[in-house]
Amino acid sequence: MAMSLKVIVPPHPLIKHWLSILREKNTPNILYSTGYEQLGKWLTYEALRDWLPYKKESIKTDHGEAEGVFINNDYPIKVIAIMPEGLSLWYGAKEVIPNSTLLLGELPTKIEDNIGVMVYSDQIKMKSNPIETLIKLKRLGVESNRILLISSICSNKGLNEIAKVFPQQVIYTSCIDEEDENSNLLKPGIGNPLLRLSTIFSDKN
Repeated sequence: MAMSLKVIVPPHPLIKHWLSILREKNTPNILYSTGYEQLGKWLTYEALRDWLPYKKESIKTDHGEAEGVFINNDYPIKVIAIMPEGLSLWYGAKEVIPNSTLLLGELPTKIEDNIGVMVYSDQIKMKSNPIETLIKLKRLGVESNRILLISSICSNKGLNEIAKVFPQQVIYTSCIDEEDENSNLLKPGIGNPLLRLSTIFSDKN
């Protein structure tokens, strides 16, 4: 993996807990869906720690004035949820992201310079990664320093594919697993979310 690619696996015990729920093959689908959403929530919580712009203002309390900290709404966030797995991550994450706009389908023709972008992706593997979305964002003038990429789980091989094109990208994930060269499956992995998530997407007839 290119050394400049920044991949962060937060050591938060709740992330490890929900990852284990997803790994267990006997987890009921409804709990699996909850686990997927919770993974999105806590990965987002960790990702926003040093990324959200804020401002300090004086506030009035019951005992006089004090210094308060508020999210700076002059720097909004656009969220791109790559369906279907990315959308499930977003379901859990939305309660901890202030001042955000969800984008589904096509990207807008313009993204202003003061806007940060969070991309929720499916599992990052060699043949399944969000490079196409990152390329489209770059064409709109959005560089890697304005993007946070969040994925449930990754492989080194998949991350290497991103590093070749976007070596400065920051990625938050729960774990980096081995990817089988023949099947392209992650081991031990989290199973197939498309078969276990309670939100099911089907093609139009």
